Order: sequence, then structure tokens, then C-alpha cells
Amino acid sequence: VQLQASGGGLVQAGGSLSLSCAVSGTEVKFNHMSWHRQAPGNQRELVAEISPDPEARTTYTDDVKGRFTISRDNGKNTVYLLMGNLKPEDTAVYYCRVRRPWSGSLYWGQGTQLTVSS
Repeated sequence: VQLQASGGGLVQAGGSLSLSCAVSGTEVKFNHMSWHRQAPGNQRELVAEISPDPEARTTYTDDVKGRFTISRDNGKNTVYLLMGNLKPEDTAVYYCRVRRPWSGSLYWGQGTQLTVSS
């Protein structure tokens, strides 16, 4: 299983950005797909998760509720994180992850940097 995250960059506070995570070796619709972030000096934290089809339930950490949206395109086998009203405290390296629903096996992407300037 391989994950390729992209879309990070530098954005001003209040702006929007979308991250993409292209997955190969497994189908995103059958897995728990999530985005995590890690700021310097901090532990990696869960940002958003979407459960396998058909439920596709989404959950978010309180910090991003109402600002971020996780989604997936099964045809492209890609997961997205649409981020709005960005704040400087959102600055971090963002990682996507696959979690197998039965084995619990985890697979991580390489991370993409988001920097939000004030």
C-alpha cells in the first residue's frame, strides 16, 4: 500500500487549501481513511477521518470542525482534505493514513507541509 500526499503550501490566515492523498495497493472505499498533522514539538494528531463505504461517517477534531472537510473519490482512489478559514495554528505537516478495518494495519503517506501566515 502506498499513499502520496500533495497540495500543501503557504497560505494566509483566513484562506483555503485542499490536500490530496492518492492511494495505490488498496481501495480507499474499503478502509478507514484519515488525515493527521504534526506541528514542530508536538505529537501527531488526528484531524479528520472517514469510515469505509457504505457508511462513510466523518469525524473531526474539535479544532477543525466547521472549517475542514474530508472526502474521497472512489473512482480516483483519492482522499481529500478541504481546509477553510485557515489559522496560523493549523501550520503543520499533514499526513494521510490508511487503517484496515479488520486487521488494524496502518499505512502512512510521506506528509505535506502547510504553513499559514498571520
